[in-house]
Amino acid sequence: MQSWRLDDGRQTLVLAARRERLPEVIYWGAPLPKEEDLEVLAAAHRIDVTGGMLDENPDLSICPEAVRTFPGQPGLIVRGNDGTPLLPKFCYTGEVADDAGLKLSYADEDNGLQYHAQIALDPETHVLTLAAELTSDEPVHLHWLAAPVLPASQNADDILDVSGRWCGEFQINRTPWSAGIRYRENRTGRTGHEHFPGLIVPGMGATNTQGEAWGFHYGWSGGHRMIAEELPDGRRQIQFGHAARMETKPATSFKSAPLYAVYSSDGLNGVAVSFQRHLRDRIVPWVDTTRPRPVHYNCWEAVYFDHKLDVLKDIASRASKLGAERFVLDDGWFGQRDDDTTSLSDWEVDTRKYPEGLHPLIDHVHGLGMTFGIWFEPEMINQDSDVFRAHPDWALGSDDQILGRQQMAIDMGNPEVRDFIYERMAAVLEEYPIDYIKWDHNRVLPMPDAAQTRGSYALIDRLRETFPNVEIESCASGGGRIDFGILARTQRVWLSDSNDALERLKMQHNAALFLPAAITGSHVGPSRSHTSGRTLDIRFRGWVAAQRHMGFEMDPRELNEEEAAVLSEITDWWKHNRDWMMAADILRLDSIDPAILAEQQSSRDGSRFAVFAGKAATSAQIAPRPLRLTRLDPEARYRVTLVNRNSASHLSRGNPALKDGPIEMSGQYLMNHGVVLPWSFPETMWVIEGHKLDV
Repeated sequence: MQSWRLDDGRQTLVLAARRERLPEVIYWGAPLPKEEDLEVLAAAHRIDVTGGMLDENPDLSICPEAVRTFPGQPGLIVRGNDGTPLLPKFCYTGEVADDAGLKLSYADEDNGLQYHAQIALDPETHVLTLAAELTSDEPVHLHWLAAPVLPASQNADDILDVSGRWCGEFQINRTPWSAGIRYRENRTGRTGHEHFPGLIVPGMGATNTQGEAWGFHYGWSGGHRMIAEELPDGRRQIQFGHAARMETKPATSFKSAPLYAVYSSDGLNGVAVSFQRHLRDRIVPWVDTTRPRPVHYNCWEAVYFDHKLDVLKDIASRASKLGAERFVLDDGWFGQRDDDTTSLSDWEVDTRKYPEGLHPLIDHVHGLGMTFGIWFEPEMINQDSDVFRAHPDWALGSDDQILGRQQMAIDMGNPEVRDFIYERMAAVLEEYPIDYIKWDHNRVLPMPDAAQTRGSYALIDRLRETFPNVEIESCASGGGRIDFGILARTQRVWLSDSNDALERLKMQHNAALFLPAAITGSHVGPSRSHTSGRTLDIRFRGWVAAQRHMGFEMDPRELNEEEAAVLSEITDWWKHNRDWMMAADILRLDSIDPAILAEQQSSRDGSRFAVFAGKAATSAQIAPRPLRLTRLDPEARYRVTLVNRNSASHLSRGNPALKDGPIEMSGQYLMNHGVVLPWSFPETMWVIEGHKLDV
């Protein structure tokens, strides 16, 4: 028997193999004693056989093999260059084990195939990173390659995965385990609103703050497949990989994207904090870690395509007065772009709107002390564009395809196309002092193609190499391209095109299972939301935006004097706290009142926290139920302050202690009884600050 073990102090992963076969994960959970006998574990892991079964249970290996009579979904489906199905049977050939992790190699000599699995465990973030590679002596056609397969706990009732739509991203689905497959596949060619590549398996009774949970995320932007399968014998497997048949050409080498996985012994928050920290501290390529995250102003919902220099200057001045530190010029500055039917790929400044180029606007913005950002959609082309008229063959897909937002995708797998787009974008970035790109992707692809994603990655990487000080935001009709693959190249995501604070409250709450505040853009939208038609108070809109990387996206001319003062006050609070909040852990709180969506943002050293308690609906009971906090020192005392107590409604007629000023209490009390908040209307937010007191 062969065995391998990875530990990080919070979890242990054990792999074992018989007779030089591919290994299976025989244990993944709470730390095991160092002296644990792995050979005994491997024997204890084997399940019984009975009538109607094989005489021996096939291994649920890191790449389950169909040729070994595995009864579930195999980890690899491949055909020869002539289309003949191959049924590989891999045997051990070598390994490399060091501080960076473990690499295991296997070969099938009869079919000329080699399989490599890489597994690393980060001792600080507690995130496993797993990837698979298939190489071949001759070109082969790949149908499916899973990242190394992990088992799912049989001490779990449900799985949690993520779906959504435009302006309704990050919706959590809870599905009971049952015999067979929970199968999700995104074939749109981008990460997608519909199928975020994440999964959480909570142990029985797990909540946000307690119990076991196992989390998974596939770091790829081109569409994925997820399989959560319960086999007839009761065992369960989790597979992630590229969407099937995305590799359109035969090749001799294929790789999965990284699969990130984590075990938690303290509920969903343990998964969330590990993913948040790993993404922020290990994956995102920060331009300048010493620079505070700037307050954004984006002009899209103020002017849309109607760009007038005097209006934009006025808006920039008002935004600066409110506290904005970066002005982003959105769609409409290039070509003949007066609506969404024209000019994509013609990345040259529209001299009708900007006869002196962008210099007058940028000079004005810089004069206000703000930096300047600009919108591009580099992977798209309009048929009504100079580039399409010159190169209709550059459009991806057939001539009679259905358009999306009046546009087609441009072929990013073509190096000539990438060179052209790079040169056009580089010319703009060289001429103008631009420090930020909002990089959009507003339609799905006509067919899935991994080359398109790799080409897009290559373009971003090339631009980043040439312009290392330019930050990039990933936007795709809002949240259509959010994953750890694109975030290895960008510094921010646009969570949703919805600036409706009520919808954002829930989306942000769910997205925190995977995303930290520092990369999650959240803007104060107009009084009447352009996407939902809902009218919300400026206080609620402001505080919801202050939960993440804050910005504004409305016409500031609509604000009256009181609204402008409120927004300025909230923005000042965010600026005062952003240094620690942008590095904080977002902890979802277990609210017994379903009307309340609450989170606690805690500093890494535990010295302070902020609680945001958003009321999304009317409560069933009259008075607010106590809200329990989490991850505090039970023996320590904390000073707790209701930041916005002056916002209490006239119907809040009692005298809860927090309405009068700060109070001091133990961490034990705050976690076991909780804070008592004043009464409030729906669509409002209470904000609490907590400071740990010196003993």
